[in-house]
Amino acid sequence: METYPNCPQCNSAYVYSDGNALICPECGFEFQSTDTAERVYKDANGNVLVDGDTVIITQDLKVKGATSPIKKGTKVKNIKLVVPEDGVHDISCKIPGFGSMMLKTSVVKKG
Repeated sequence: METYPNCPQCNSAYVYSDGNALICPECGFEFQSTDTAERVYKDANGNVLVDGDTVIITQDLKVKGATSPIKKGTKVKNIKLVVPEDGVHDISCKIPGFGSMMLKTSVVKKG
């Protein structure tokens, strides 16, 4: 689960993400957070991830157009954490045998 910055208007800690916008449910203020230094990325076990980490896939992942899935236990080296354009996939990486892909932090563990 990601940690978001407090609301800049009312300082509420209950901010949530809706696509690219961050929203405060207490005052209704919407704002952008594009700086990855402010965001905290955590893997499926709650460990903090940083650029350059090596992660391991925690479940088989079906890939559109591929003949086989990405197998559980596949090691992915040198990840890059990005602000997700679709609000979901926040890891940019190269997977051996598949090439460049975007992954969710919820399907990896720090390796």
